[in-house]
Amino acid sequence: MVVGFSKASLFFGGRAIFNEISFQVNPGDRIGLVGRNGAGKSTLLKLIAGDYALDEGSKNMAKDMRIGFLRQDLAMDMEKSIMDIARSAFDEIMRINERMEEINKEFEVRTDYESDAYMRLIEELSTLSERFGLLGGDNLDESVELVLKGLGFTPEVFHNKLNTFSGGWRMRAELARLLLQKPDLLLLDEPTNHLDIESIMWLEQHLSDSNQTLMVVSHDRTFLDNVTTRTIEITMGKAYDFNAPYTKYLSLRADLREKQLATAKNQEREIKQTEELIERFRAKASKASFAQSLIKKLDRMERIEVDEEDTSAMHFRFQPAPRSGKVVAKAEGVKKTYGDNQVLRGVDLEIERGDRMAFVGQNGQGKSTLVKALLKEIKAEGTIELGHNVMVGYFAQDQADELDGNKTALQTIEDASPEEMRKHARSMLGAFMFRGEDVEKKVKVLSGGERGRLALCKLLLKPINFLVMDEPTNHLDMTSKDVLKQSLVQFDGTLLVVSHDREFLEGLVTKTVEFRDHQVKTLLGGIDYYLEQRKLESMRQVEAKTAKKEAQKELAPKQESNLDYKAKKQAKKDLKSLTRKLEQVEEEIETLEGELGNWDEQLADPEACKELMADPDFYPKYEQKKAVVNGKMEEWEKINTQKELLEEQLSSVS
Repeated sequence: MVVGFSKASLFFGGRAIFNEISFQVNPGDRIGLVGRNGAGKSTLLKLIAGDYALDEGSKNMAKDMRIGFLRQDLAMDMEKSIMDIARSAFDEIMRINERMEEINKEFEVRTDYESDAYMRLIEELSTLSERFGLLGGDNLDESVELVLKGLGFTPEVFHNKLNTFSGGWRMRAELARLLLQKPDLLLLDEPTNHLDIESIMWLEQHLSDSNQTLMVVSHDRTFLDNVTTRTIEITMGKAYDFNAPYTKYLSLRADLREKQLATAKNQEREIKQTEELIERFRAKASKASFAQSLIKKLDRMERIEVDEEDTSAMHFRFQPAPRSGKVVAKAEGVKKTYGDNQVLRGVDLEIERGDRMAFVGQNGQGKSTLVKALLKEIKAEGTIELGHNVMVGYFAQDQADELDGNKTALQTIEDASPEEMRKHARSMLGAFMFRGEDVEKKVKVLSGGERGRLALCKLLLKPINFLVMDEPTNHLDMTSKDVLKQSLVQFDGTLLVVSHDREFLEGLVTKTVEFRDHQVKTLLGGIDYYLEQRKLESMRQVEAKTAKKEAQKELAPKQESNLDYKAKKQAKKDLKSLTRKLEQVEEEIETLEGELGNWDEQLADPEACKELMADPDFYPKYEQKKAVVNGKMEEWEKINTQKELLEEQLSSVS
């Protein structure tokens, strides 16, 4: 067991966040925590991490367990670089490396080769070297670079300070640190909120390939289905445990409740019949004992409880869209630069009436920038025009954060409403789950999900025919996302959505605009079509395919796809040469590895080790040989890549 709860209860302000919940997390479990905003999912993660203590019940944890916790509210050293943050995952490796360097410096000046102290140093170095290798110290930088690139960082920014990045990129740096740290239990609170589709897919693959014990809070259905194998639902202070990923859990949950209702209904019928018999025979002396036995039967009967269900949900529809001109928005040659960073380079795009369009691509490629340029929120070079009678409704990525924290929810809607709509402010807020005293809450005390719902409510105050939504699903729970998606499906105007949520985009959009290399490409199809066209499971593979083509051009610039006889003959000659080189390098690596292996065996033997260490130049020679092996490995990889590309090119023309 990693962690377990038994009849655990937690109360905030007299309200039960958890009421006698019980479950345990076992090694290798991959758990998705689901439930409404405010149900207590993040609170449960904080309970596990030790931020809170239970009011009742017990929490049991494995001894010396290491917990990694990706929080929504990060506290980080802003002066550190991205690389520093990632490398801090290897504190033990760094300490071991420092100690190994200290010991090697001692070996340079000491001559007491026969002393016990000298032998103890040798033993310590051997132990440290073994531990260093087990922890992956030899491949530290390679591991760091792999994770940072997977999460969207480019090598050019590895050494930039954290204070030069937005909150979303800081979260990625912390996520990289946790993934590299490989804790016994990894707690992730909304890890996909600030990731683009490509990074989400990389993270899914990374987590799926590991055997790490995981508990994740997410409102991304696809992510949960791909990463988790167990679902715990938090609702109405209770926890319901299902040994299935999210989509299957929904089916199991519905079946369970249906069976509970049917069983409870049958029991209620039995109870009613028994009570009628008791009433009939109670007054008859001859049947009094029978009536008493029926009463005892009812007392012994365990009443079937039907799980409480939180049925509260948003319910709204957008107003009918006034008719706009055929062309809603048009951009020609749009360029945008922030300092030395050119985000958009000569972008052309046309949005027509009735289009349902998604902007997708890596963060930093200009999706939000183009949205703001189209809506004249920022200035950009080039030509941008909005069409005739276009009425824009804009939900910005930080829309919820732009609300006035000192206003109440009611004041926010009343102040933004046209005169004739103000009298309907309370009923509109009710449609977005602000009921009773909730409307008098200050915006600053609302949760992220509540602020998101309030920002959505503001969109309904005026007629619109061009609805632009930049990451609208961040912080919305599953039910709210479903309601929003259904409302957008029914919206009869022009729709533009920037989103990384694949399930949300599925069936919602009919055009996909891909942002890559600071330019755009429009595909006539939804998100699934976009992926299927490339026969990909991951958008990251698009970049890999492009990189391979570029490498092919670089490595074989003189060879065309339809090689003539002379060029084909030369290519075959080059292939033979590369094969010989590859075999030669393989032999060299084998020889060097053998020499290193012999030294390693001697280092493990105290007597032989003593002789080796008598040579003050031994360790530098040992390290130099390891460096030569690494260099040969890189050479082998480069030659093998050239060979594979040449083989592929020859096979395509044979």
